[in-house]
Amino acid sequence: MALAASTTLAATAQKVTEVFTNEAFIQHVSETVGGELKSFTISGPTTAAFTTQTVRTLPTTRMPDLVQKFVGEWLTVTQDESWSAPAPDGSRTNTIKLSVAKAPVDVSAVQKLSVNGESTLVELTGEVKSSVPFLGAKIVSAAEPVIGRALNLQATLAQEWITTHS
Repeated sequence: MALAASTTLAATAQKVTEVFTNEAFIQHVSETVGGELKSFTISGPTTAAFTTQTVRTLPTTRMPDLVQKFVGEWLTVTQDESWSAPAPDGSRTNTIKLSVAKAPVDVSAVQKLSVNGESTLVELTGEVKSSVPFLGAKIVSAAEPVIGRALNLQATLAQEWITTHS
């Protein structure tokens, strides 16, 4: 199933990158949804190409019963990101892979940060897949809106973070 989300944030692409890869911000996002940040690693400076890995636990209380039956009360989600170096105009691309422990769901996405004057257009496109025969489509259709809401929440919290931490 396809994922698509976009928003404009009132900050430069570099500032958006710094917020999206700030451990305190990632912890804030995790806690806002009732989860817990287990670990965060970053491979280098955000002014060049770099990678990150985030591991968090998330409650399944807001997820459909079908998801809860498969995974229980908590999900452990590992998010691997590979960020490109900034283009001459500051734009950049982030390739995202999400894997969920004990759940037959994988997410792959590309997030583009495009410079738009003093703002940044954040566009995410991706796909949710499940390896379960027969039930896979139901699992994906249950997971996709949850993932979409999480992406929208991240953007909303990022704008708040930029406003209060600048």
